[in-house]
Amino acid sequence: MAFKGNFVFDFFDVRGNRLDDRLDVHLRHTVLSGETSKMDFDGKKALKIQDLESTPDGRFATQILPMHYRPVGRFLQVLEDKTVRHAFTFPADPKRVSQVRFPDFNQLPESLRQVLDDSRIEGLEDFQGGELYGALKQDRLQAAGLLNIHAKMRAVKFNGGRSVADFLTALTRVRGDRFFAKVQKELRDAVVNSLGANLFQRVDGSLHTPPPGFVAIDSFKTLDHYGNLQLTFSNNPATLEFRIDADLDDAQGIEHVFQVLSHALTGGETHPYDIHEILLAHQGIDPGYELVV
Repeated sequence: MAFKGNFVFDFFDVRGNRLDDRLDVHLRHTVLSGETSKMDFDGKKALKIQDLESTPDGRFATQILPMHYRPVGRFLQVLEDKTVRHAFTFPADPKRVSQVRFPDFNQLPESLRQVLDDSRIEGLEDFQGGELYGALKQDRLQAAGLLNIHAKMRAVKFNGGRSVADFLTALTRVRGDRFFAKVQKELRDAVVNSLGANLFQRVDGSLHTPPPGFVAIDSFKTLDHYGNLQLTFSNNPATLEFRIDADLDDAQGIEHVFQVLSHALTGGETHPYDIHEILLAHQGIDPGYELVV
């Protein structure tokens, strides 16, 4: 006798909204020969798939392929005479992002506005404050990386309430995957003192090159599984000035947080849009801008 059950699938973006996209759904049993597909489905609706074979030693390999978001997959067990609901969250596909809605300068956190007011960034030395922010937004990846890292820094707080962001004094260089900044020397003390509380851990920073005139000291990383903040310190022995190289590492997070299908990943540098999705979905940190697909 064949035993059967049902699935109900719900589709969401990282902000918890119903997925505004078309998608294909494929289910293939790992033991039996049956396959089920639903093509060009409206992601804003719940999808019910009925009368699926229930076997104790088999599951359905489920693949869901939206048009503008990364495809995800899971192995799902059908329960006899039951309807099981599954929610799927989809990160935006960076190649499908058509627009990025950045906040205005006056909408930025006060701490970031102050840093931009005091910064002289390599290649943009003639700009400060709002004009500097406007120049950074000309490169969407640059601006996204800045907002990602600063949002994460504001969320990482030491005993006493100060965040990593509170120790920044000025930016010197901004890239999509990292930025370089002047910091108060007390930041390194705060990081070292936080090791016992497992806020940071020491890591190898040998791949990070210090700026001219500076000497590498050490490197630390937060203990998040995905989207962790790494701070690599250097200082100028003559002036005792401190600098950091700050970056966010997804550590394959886009694959594991969302169960993105591995064949859809190409490797290479961490993409700031992937970090944006990880921060929102996995850590509840909003970098403050919106990806439009």
